Amino acid sequence: MQYASKMFNQTKHKSRTTHTWGVWAIYMFLAVNLSEEQVLQQACPSCDATQICNCSSMDLDFIPTGLTAKITVLNLAHNRIKHIRSQDLQQAVNLRALLLQSNKISSMDKDSFRSLGKLELLDLSNNSLTHLSPAWFGHLFSLQHLHLQGNSYRDLGESSPFSSLRNLSSLHLGNPQFSTIRQGNFEGIELLDKLWIDGGNLIQYEPGSLKLIKKVNHMIINIRNTSVFSTIVRDLLHSVVWLEVREIKVEIENKSLVENSTLPFRMQKLTFKDASFTDQYVSRLLVLLKEITTLQELEVIDCVLEGKGDWNSKEIQSGGQSFVERISVINITIQTFYLFMDLEGIESQINKLKSLTIASAKVFMVPCKLAKHFSSLQYLDFHDNLLVNNRLNETICKDAWPSLQTLNLNQNSLKSLKQTADSVARLPKLIHLDISQNNFGAIPDVCEWPKTLKYLNLSSTQIPKLTTCIPLTLEVLDVSSNNLKEFGLQLPFLRELYLAKNQLKTLPGAAPIPNLVAMSVRRNKLNSFSREEFESFKKMELLDASDNNYIWVLPVLVAVGYKYHAVWYMRMTWAWLQAKRKPKRAPAKDICYDAFVSYSENDSDWVENIMVRELEQACPPFRLCLHKRDFVPGKWIVDNIIDSMEKSHKTLFVLSEHFVRSEWCKYELDFSHFRLFDENNDAAILILLEPIQSKAIPKRFCKLRKIMNTKTYLEWPLEEEQQEMFWENLKGALKS
Repeated sequence: MQYASKMFNQTKHKSRTTHTWGVWAIYMFLAVNLSEEQVLQQACPSCDATQICNCSSMDLDFIPTGLTAKITVLNLAHNRIKHIRSQDLQQAVNLRALLLQSNKISSMDKDSFRSLGKLELLDLSNNSLTHLSPAWFGHLFSLQHLHLQGNSYRDLGESSPFSSLRNLSSLHLGNPQFSTIRQGNFEGIELLDKLWIDGGNLIQYEPGSLKLIKKVNHMIINIRNTSVFSTIVRDLLHSVVWLEVREIKVEIENKSLVENSTLPFRMQKLTFKDASFTDQYVSRLLVLLKEITTLQELEVIDCVLEGKGDWNSKEIQSGGQSFVERISVINITIQTFYLFMDLEGIESQINKLKSLTIASAKVFMVPCKLAKHFSSLQYLDFHDNLLVNNRLNETICKDAWPSLQTLNLNQNSLKSLKQTADSVARLPKLIHLDISQNNFGAIPDVCEWPKTLKYLNLSSTQIPKLTTCIPLTLEVLDVSSNNLKEFGLQLPFLRELYLAKNQLKTLPGAAPIPNLVAMSVRRNKLNSFSREEFESFKKMELLDASDNNYIWVLPVLVAVGYKYHAVWYMRMTWAWLQAKRKPKRAPAKDICYDAFVSYSENDSDWVENIMVRELEQACPPFRLCLHKRDFVPGKWIVDNIIDSMEKSHKTLFVLSEHFVRSEWCKYELDFSHFRLFDENNDAAILILLEPIQSKAIPKRFCKLRKIMNTKTYLEWPLEEEQQEMFWENLKGALKS
């Protein structure tokens, strides 16, 4: 009996033990299967119930477990990850963007990215990779953007790491140790929108290495070695549209840039940034660039000239005529700028030039003799320089700049408005003149101006009143940010008048400006204005009278409603006035969308099934606001429109014949019109879904009509091969 009892107890203990281990085994089984997602959520809290996992700056030493197929964007930047294993990303089969920059990655298993066939963006920049393996990228068939800069590799290997990346659009590579580019390194790449090579210490370049790429829209290269630079240029003449060269310290080299090259060339624009030049090299460079017969635009930005303009004019002339039409020199440092030469002898090189910008360069004059040879120049920008009136008089001497239509003298040292007018009066074709941010102070009663002048910017010029010095020919006048107490000028052709930030207590009279279409009197001292005052502007389409000292606003609302015969328009104007009391721009934290999309219901199939899918599934995805799904139910539609636009970085208009006929699209245009006028920003993006002329836009939207006339809008191409570029351009506009 004791034995039986003992056996029973042993059996009972064994059974309990077995049961305990069974429970523990079940627990462990469940723990293994349940904890991966919990571990992931602990490591990356934002991964919970979202397609975007933000695990950046969390001191992670490894890629967290539990990644699933629902994740499309994984941000692991700024951690301490050293190695990527083949199983780490195995389940994340729907990843579109993988951000691994600024870790300590020194090694990766060959098949680490094997399951990422949908990946479009991979950022491995600023890690510790000492080599690049083609095996890493072998299965990334959808990859469009690859960032490899800031690692430790000295070359790209013996062959091409990119041979399987047939959809690659942008590539950024190089680092301070990067020294060698070999033939075959870019095999497999045919078309790129952007190629960026950090090659500051690049000393060995095998000729022909970059010739494998058929076309690059924009290439940036940081380089110091002049010989390597020349060899690269020869390879890129047939493929790169815009070449941007940074940090080069150019030295004399007599070798031709087009040696052994055959036409046609593709290069149209060349930019030097953060570069250093000598007078001798400028002379040589001007000769060499003339050999690139397709070159139309030359930019020099944030550069240093170690000289004083002592250029070899005979050498420059010997190369024949320059084909460049647009030159921009911005923020150039010339230590002895006051000794700068008069550039005598280069007159033959400038008579075809159409656009010239020399800004923030301490320019104080252009010799009359030289100015007379700018015979084709239409656009001249001298903003932020040292021009004074007597030097301006010499710069714009008789017969100088005969074709000039636009002149920008903003932020110089001009003191006399009369002398300024006398100087520019010699320009027979001048249409646009910006002389803002000069200190004129007193204004004379009579001035002489070009008879062609239509646009005049006199904002921030310290003028206390306006006189008949202002030309009668104007269509646009900006006298914002002065100390004006009244406006009584007779300007019969004036269409736009900007009077913001002055001291006006009443609206200008309508009779002297009968053709006025748009006016801003915001931030003045207006107390009120009547319905009669408003209605006296017979052609007024837009009035911004916000931020004044109003006692009441009802007459304005009545006037607007009466003029447009629309109760809805009255309600929208009231909603807009209410919105105007809010901060001008929503704080960054309140911006919920990349864009509010305004479109006609008749175009919903293209918008909702093509555009939305392309943008919201991009890497990273764009956040769009659509009225069908994102408007608040039960809320007045105009309030929904205004709130959605204020919470959106941009407003995207899908224009078509249906759009123009849609009443609600007109309301959306209305508010965007107010926003553009008030903030003078670039909030609108226009897509032409079908051919449509700007005059089809309702006349009261003068600002948007003007944008359509002056701004490059996006046209939806029917040809499939052109649609990829359309999407790239649209995404770029949304990011700007």
